[in-house]
Amino acid sequence: MVLCRLSQNPVEVKPTPGQGEGGNRVGEIWYVYMVECADSSLYTGIALDVARRVALHNQGRGAKYTRARRPVQEVYREAVGERGSALRRELEIKRLRRQEKRALVRAGRRV
Repeated sequence: MVLCRLSQNPVEVKPTPGQGEGGNRVGEIWYVYMVECADSSLYTGIALDVARRVALHNQGRGAKYTRARRPVQEVYREAVGERGSALRRELEIKRLRRQEKRALVRAGRRV
């Protein structure tokens, strides 16, 4: 149960059926992924369905960063679990230097 304060009166907001407290559907696994763009730059994101997300990037319907750098190719994927954990891991990876990101891609696992 989550309490949401919209005005002076708190309102109880319950997750929809099949969802946990964080908004995840039960059993959903979030992934952190990296794609290599046509200019050799790396883009990091999160998704439930990485293949679908990469296809969206290549259609120009993904992130603004990748639109001008197509085609992109998936080079790294890491199962994280909940969305919040995926967002935190994405930020960790984005804070790495380029060499560290490349090492992560080569190793194919967490640093």
